[in-house]
Formats: sequence, C-alpha cells, structure tokens
Amino acid sequence: QVQLVESGGGLVQAGGSLRLSCAASGSIFSINAMAWYRQAPGKQRELVATITGGGGTNYADSVKGRFTISRDNAKNTVYLQMNSLKPEDTAVYYCNQQIIVSGNWPRSYDYWGQGTQVTVSS
Repeated sequence: QVQLVESGGGLVQAGGSLRLSCAASGSIFSINAMAWYRQAPGKQRELVATITGGGGTNYADSVKGRFTISRDNAKNTVYLQMNSLKPEDTAVYYCNQQIIVSGNWPRSYDYWGQGTQVTVSS
C-alpha cells in the first residue's frame, strides 16, 4: 500500500552537514504532519522535528538553529537538513508521515521509514 523510503545518512565529521530525505509512495490521498525522530544506542526514540500540512515547524531544543525540516507535497517527501553536526547527533533517524490512504479519507495512519544511520565523528 504505502511505503516510506529514507536516504541521505552517513558518516560525517563534527561541524559537517547532511541532508536526509524520506519519500512516500503508494495509494496516497493526502499527507498531514511529517516528522523526524532519532534513536541513539541505549536510548529511547526522541522527536527531532515536525512539520504540519500547512508548513508550521517545531524542533527539539537540542537541534534548534542547526536542523531544518521541510516538505515537498508534490513529491510526498520530507527533508531534514542537518548543519553543525555534533557527535551527540549520532543515531538512527526515522521519518514519520501521517498519511490518508486513498479511499480512507479522513482517517490518517502513521507510517515509518526504515531508518538511516547518521554517525558524527569528533
């Protein structure tokens, strides 16, 4: 039905930048909020950033001023631009999209990407 595919993770030195992408495909009617989460080893998954259908954004305090979330509705894609990366940003990053499947309006369901590893070396 619906699939989310992430890309853009990798290894970068502290102070560097990465851009994550998450594209949804399938029988999609519309998409409400989109978000990025991350999970570091031995820690719980935490919310990094969200963007509403109208483009409003929110960020975790730890990434404010460094990360930018954006979306391309025509491509059903959410992005996370990560600048000034720190070793503590090392984690597996997951995207989340609240998708209304064709024929199921107005009910939306949460879909998750497969996760992409971001490693920041000091």
